[in-house]
Amino acid sequence: MWSTSGTAFKLSLKTLEFSQLLFIASNTAWITLLIYAIIIKKRIHVSSIRDLLKSALGGFLNPFLFYMILLKAYSLLPAQIAQPLNYTWPIMLIILSVPFLKQKLKWFDYAAITISFLGVLTISLQGEISFHHNNESLAGILLATGSSVIWASFWIFNIRDKRDDLEKILLNFFFGALFISLYLLITKSLPTFSKGWYPAIYVGITEMAIAFVCWLMALQLSDNNSRIGNLVFLSPFLALFFIHLILKEHIYISTFTGLALIVGGILFQQFMARYKNGKRRE
Repeated sequence: MWSTSGTAFKLSLKTLEFSQLLFIASNTAWITLLIYAIIIKKRIHVSSIRDLLKSALGGFLNPFLFYMILLKAYSLLPAQIAQPLNYTWPIMLIILSVPFLKQKLKWFDYAAITISFLGVLTISLQGEISFHHNNESLAGILLATGSSVIWASFWIFNIRDKRDDLEKILLNFFFGALFISLYLLITKSLPTFSKGWYPAIYVGITEMAIAFVCWLMALQLSDNNSRIGNLVFLSPFLALFFIHLILKEHIYISTFTGLALIVGGILFQQFMARYKNGKRRE
């Protein structure tokens, strides 16, 4: 589901503005999650004003701010460029954990950051993108990479919020949908029906809602969450297949190389962290 989202973004953006796509998808997502909660008889409640404010802040970060930045990047870049750049978020998480979680970086963290950002440069500086002649491409690269900072910030915020995961994400999408609705009302840009609605609804149902539910179930059923977590990194490679098959984009060697460096840096950091923790326990 996650690997098809980039293709769906580009299909929807053919007839919709990026903010309109988010309006349709985020509203679809919270309604889908609410239906799921009703089916499994899950009670969604807010016990305090503080919890309500947490949900509002979480919804502002994701889906509102994160997807506004990411979808704008998709509107400016080929899907094969925007999609892998967003996968730098685990590296951003390592960097942000220093000021927010008071963690110290080790040598392998610095190595992983360097490897992954070499991947970012490889993707950014080759293919059809030229910094000298295309300011929109440069803006798209900065937005796609910057969206990973927002996602990492949201992840840290979410770690500190100990409420039920389904409750948190449903309320996040509800508030995110409220924010984007207000934005479109203020800018007087509410979408009229077009073919772009179908992939936008698909994004809301799958990438934003059902994929999250499947992910939670996978973690609950697994006895090794780290192995499950690493399966996420099949997604960007599989995404290139859909981008080529459906969008007909020619996939550059630099895209594969850069993506391999990004994912390789992340997996190297995870392997070394587990290795060091295992040595300490011995």
